Amino acid sequence: MAGGAGRPGPGPGEPLCCCEYVARGGERAHLVAVLCDCQDLDEGCDRLLTCRSLPPGMLERIADTVSDRFRIPWFTGAVKVNVSLIPPLVLLPVFLHVAALHFLLAFVILTSLPIVVLWYYYLTHRRKEQTLFFLSLGLFSLGYMYYVFLREVVPQGHVHHAQVALLTCGLVLMLVALSRAKRDPGYLPSCTSNDKSPCQGSTKLLSRKVLGIANGLQGAAGPGVPSSRVVNGDTKGYSRTPAEGSAEAKEDWCPKCQVVQPARAGHCRLCGRCVRRLDHHCVWINSCVGEQNHQAFILVLSFFLLTAVYGIMLTLNTICRGQATFLALFYCPGVYSDYSSALSFTCVWYCTIVTSGMGYILLIQLLNISYNVTEREARMALRDNSGRRLLGGLVIDTGQISQISSKTYQLSRTWEFKSTWCHHQQVSSLSGSSTWGFR
Repeated sequence: MAGGAGRPGPGPGEPLCCCEYVARGGERAHLVAVLCDCQDLDEGCDRLLTCRSLPPGMLERIADTVSDRFRIPWFTGAVKVNVSLIPPLVLLPVFLHVAALHFLLAFVILTSLPIVVLWYYYLTHRRKEQTLFFLSLGLFSLGYMYYVFLREVVPQGHVHHAQVALLTCGLVLMLVALSRAKRDPGYLPSCTSNDKSPCQGSTKLLSRKVLGIANGLQGAAGPGVPSSRVVNGDTKGYSRTPAEGSAEAKEDWCPKCQVVQPARAGHCRLCGRCVRRLDHHCVWINSCVGEQNHQAFILVLSFFLLTAVYGIMLTLNTICRGQATFLALFYCPGVYSDYSSALSFTCVWYCTIVTSGMGYILLIQLLNISYNVTEREARMALRDNSGRRLLGGLVIDTGQISQISSKTYQLSRTWEFKSTWCHHQQVSSLSGSSTWGFR
């Protein structure tokens, strides 16, 4: 599928009109001609009308062309807009307002929304592509729920200014934690990336391998195992060919990033980078969760849960006067007699569904932290049948990292015992006493 116009691309220094852009094929195109030269789209519509199946790859080509031509005018040329940002901005308010018309409509819409979101997640996960849909959905949901709260709930006079300020502070803290979680999760320097890394021109073998203990940063060295190095407390991978190392080095070698992965590091197929102590790729922040942003990710979930639960309580106490908060969620008489109350009640149920999902994610994260296992390690243990399910399958105990941690703890206790004994011997020699003991 070509990109609109058939003119060649602009030459060096040649400016673009505010409605012009350079298409995927390198040719110069105009926004007026975005519907021209759409052979795949025409063929796809013709096959759908005649009940014929689409050939392999046609949907992908149509989606790529639509995403390339979806642009807005700008001073230096038409700017490309990510298509995945649009559905949450348009469909979420429409669905919530329609659901506020009747409780049956609310039941159908609020039941189908999670199913559609999960279907889109598995679709993008199977195609191994990044999308801003979930991040856009989360941020716009927060903004729209806050807007409905200020417009429909606060004017009724049952919410104090201090409560509004507290809810706003929780929202701001969550956004600050989100900005921190969006930063570098702990990417390893890669020969295939543009950043300056020790892998450029460095093929020197190391004689010791840093084993990740507890959080993957501290380690005990194993002789004769080449792997990685520690620079100022940060574990960084070295680049070399796997033929230069041992068989264990071949297992840690990442052919895509051209680095040797430290202990507990992993390659994210969506970001295309290796991450230190990789936990998982979170679609809700559109970034990996690794060594450097795991704490911020936990803070995001915690602040979101506290803020959402507090907002739900304030809303239910306003629109369902005299009802207990939990009971009002299931039984609120006369809430659909007024459209404003019905919209607020629908938004409460939408927040409850989202909060339940985020609460489950936070629970899994806290359980994994308590067992010193990452989500990636849990999936690998299930795949290799080397882990055991605990707490009804909520957590997977791999046994490997926890075993390393217990051995390290015993070694540290032994070293502490020896250090205390040596110190007591010195004190005893000075005082002339030959006996010692512990209190």
